[in-house]
Amino acid sequence: MKKFSEALASFILVLISSGCQPDERMAIGPEDEIYIVADSSEYLSIQPALEETFCKKIFTPQPENLFTLIRIDADEIEKIRLKKNILITAPLNSNSKTSKLLNRMIDSSAKKKLQFNSDFLLLKKDLWAKNQLLTVLTASSIEELRDRIIRNSKNLLRHYQEISDKRLSESLYNPEYEQKQIQAKLLKDYGWMMYVHADYKVARNKPNENFVWLRQSPGSDLERWIFIYWIDNASPEYLNADSVKSIRNRTTSKFYQTSDDSAFVIIAEDYFVTAEVDFNGRYSILTQGLWDLNVKGMGGPFINYTFFDPTTNRVYMIDGSIYAPKYYKRNTLQQIDVILRSFKTLDELSESRKSELLNSLN
Repeated sequence: MKKFSEALASFILVLISSGCQPDERMAIGPEDEIYIVADSSEYLSIQPALEETFCKKIFTPQPENLFTLIRIDADEIEKIRLKKNILITAPLNSNSKTSKLLNRMIDSSAKKKLQFNSDFLLLKKDLWAKNQLLTVLTASSIEELRDRIIRNSKNLLRHYQEISDKRLSESLYNPEYEQKQIQAKLLKDYGWMMYVHADYKVARNKPNENFVWLRQSPGSDLERWIFIYWIDNASPEYLNADSVKSIRNRTTSKFYQTSDDSAFVIIAEDYFVTAEVDFNGRYSILTQGLWDLNVKGMGGPFINYTFFDPTTNRVYMIDGSIYAPKYYKRNTLQQIDVILRSFKTLDELSESRKSELLNSLN
C-alpha cells in the first residue's frame, strides 16, 4: 500500500507540475457530488466547515443540498480520478496519509503560498479528465485549515458552481437540438433571444403585453416553465425585492392559470430569498423561492433574474419554474438556471450569430 501511495503521489506531482494534457475522457459522475480526499480523524474536525460551505440548503419545497460530500482515504484516490469534483485536504505537516500525499504533490513555491496566504487556493482544472476541478486545501494546522475553509467558503463554492454550470452549458447548448426558428422569431420581434431546446414549446406569446412563455412537457409529472416579461421605458428603480415580488405575482396570476381559469400561480410565503448578482454583465436581482397555487394543491421551486437594460430602457424579468412532485429537483433547477442565462439582447449577439438566426426564417 505504501508503494502504491508513493507511486500515485509521484504521478500526481508530474501531472501538476508538467501541465500534461488530461485523459481524453470527460469527467464523470453527478454534478452535485464532491469527493473529499481526507483522513477520517482530520475530516471530522473540518467537516462542519466543509458542509457549511458546500451543503447549503435549497427548498424545492423539500430541503435539498447544493452539493453532497463523499469522503475517501488518500490511498483510494485512483478510484475517483475521473470524477468531476475532487478536493484534497489536510494540514501540511500532520503526518497523516493525506498530508504525506500533499507534501509529494505540491512544490515549495505553492507550499509557501498555501501556508502564508490565507486567500490562496490551489485549483487544477482538467487534471485527469476534461471539465474536472481538483482543489488542494491545506494549512499549518487543523485549526488554521478549518478557518481557511470558512474564510474562503464563497470562493470555493463559486469555483465548483461555475465549472458545474460550464459542464451543463456544454451539454445543453447543442446546435442539433436548438430551435433556431423560434429563437430567430423572438429576436426579430422583440430584440432578444434565448436558447430554446427541442422539447420546449411556445405556450403563450403576447406581443401587446410583453410576455413569452416557453413550456416543456405540459401535463406530465416533470414540467419546466420559462417566461420572459419586460417593461418598456423603465428605470433601475424596479430593482428591489418588493418590486420583483409584486411584478412576478402580477404576471403569473395573469398568465400562469389552470386550464379552467379557477386558480393561478403566486409566490409561496414560506421560502423567498434575494441576492444582488451579475447577469451577463448587468446588475441583477436574483430571486429564488417557491411557487404555489392561490387555492393550494400544487407547487414547486422557481428562480428569477430581474435587471435593467440601459440600451433599450427595459426592465427584463427572466424566470424559470419546475413542477416535479415525484423527483429530486436540485439538478433540474440548475439546468433551468443555465438556460435562463443564455438570454441575450440584440446588441449582445455577434453579427454572424444574428445572421445565422435570422437566415433560418427564410
